[in-house]
Amino acid sequence: MAISADILQKVQAELTALLGDRCSTSQAVRDQHGKDESWHETCAPDIVCFAQSTEEVAKIVKVCAAHKVPVVPFGAGTSLEGHINAVEGGVSIDLNQMNEILEVHPEDLDCVVQPGVRRKQLNEYLRDTGLFFPIDPGADASVGGMASTRASGTNAVRYGTMRDNILNLTVVLPNGDIIKTGGRAKKSAAGYDLTRLYIGAEGTLGIITEVTLRLYGIPEAIAAATVSFPDIESAVNAVILTIQSGIPIARIELLDEVQIDAINKYSGLDLPVQASLFLEFHGSDAYVKEQSEFVGDICAEFGAEDFKWTTKPEDRAKLWQARHDAAYAAKALWTDASLWATDVCVPISRLADCIMETKADLETSTLIAPLVGHVGDGNFHLAFVLDMSNPDEMAEAERINARLIERALSMGGTCTGEHGVGLGKKKYLPKELGDGAVQVMATLKKALDPDNIMNPGKII
Repeated sequence: MAISADILQKVQAELTALLGDRCSTSQAVRDQHGKDESWHETCAPDIVCFAQSTEEVAKIVKVCAAHKVPVVPFGAGTSLEGHINAVEGGVSIDLNQMNEILEVHPEDLDCVVQPGVRRKQLNEYLRDTGLFFPIDPGADASVGGMASTRASGTNAVRYGTMRDNILNLTVVLPNGDIIKTGGRAKKSAAGYDLTRLYIGAEGTLGIITEVTLRLYGIPEAIAAATVSFPDIESAVNAVILTIQSGIPIARIELLDEVQIDAINKYSGLDLPVQASLFLEFHGSDAYVKEQSEFVGDICAEFGAEDFKWTTKPEDRAKLWQARHDAAYAAKALWTDASLWATDVCVPISRLADCIMETKADLETSTLIAPLVGHVGDGNFHLAFVLDMSNPDEMAEAERINARLIERALSMGGTCTGEHGVGLGKKKYLPKELGDGAVQVMATLKKALDPDNIMNPGKII
């Protein structure tokens, strides 16, 4: 429902009085805040506010709540399912200026940060303490956005996801009240687990304004490895055996031959154009060497002949930067191409089946779609390279994406391992979770946000 001009004028006047020139109605600023990195069309907010504190966020939300105007939180803008698109207009609250690292407790292995803190910024700050934050979704995402989408990434197989590494949140509720969901204790049995309620809620239940994170000691030794396989099925089976053998590997990434060709061209690597694994091992010098040799033997059982590993920081950095640039490498395969990124996650025992059936779909398709995955936890991604103005190509991407999701669900998996629901995946929730579970979500949403002002149109 469109917001009346009178109401928008009142809201703008009140927010300008509160924020001055940090309240903007510029079309360029609005458009920037109306689209993420997904295929969904731009839906610009009516007003953009640049907040600098929890108290300011609360005041902005109170203004919006009084006039029943939608509120959409904005972080780095790197989400992939339309999370930040203002589908009903309203106010976008940009949290990037809330980027302070408030507390670090090395003795307790935790820290408190504002939501606009970026992943790389945090680890650079922590370097001299001997600690690091391991969640690495690839993009230099904001911590608040990572919490809101329940992000994970390349290190999840060893260190878990955001859900496992958040101890406490400060949240501004839909009426403007401020709550804390926990403390700094490593466990608690006190009441409902409100922290987990807001992790992955995608801004539909409130706005995260502080995050208390678990930290880890930087390993004594780190080794990275690459290995190529005669076919993708062999690579996936090597992953499955590695995980089932209980090897505490830190990262295990799968790239198909299309993606390897793309990153060779984009990042200047010279890897064999075959299905490949990128791996990383953490521990003592002796332990890292032992793990590397053990995994090398497993890979050899599945036909790999070029297992190469290194402990040189510059070599590791080059390898993982190439992995993080995989989407840009895929996009560069075609001039003026766009990307439609999607992901699923399945039980590790069904990973080979899911990937092989998906590759069979791609072999008969007119689209190019490199496949990559954090396969140590059964999660993989496709990035359709296409012309978004071409309805036939968009329809083909939709067809393959739907088949991929139906396949994952039939195997006991999920429609999204880490991208989140947003706009793109919400239609699959009833089939994945059942109508009853979705109704519980709707009941919680209604109870906490009766006027549906918090990021409306997402998840439910």
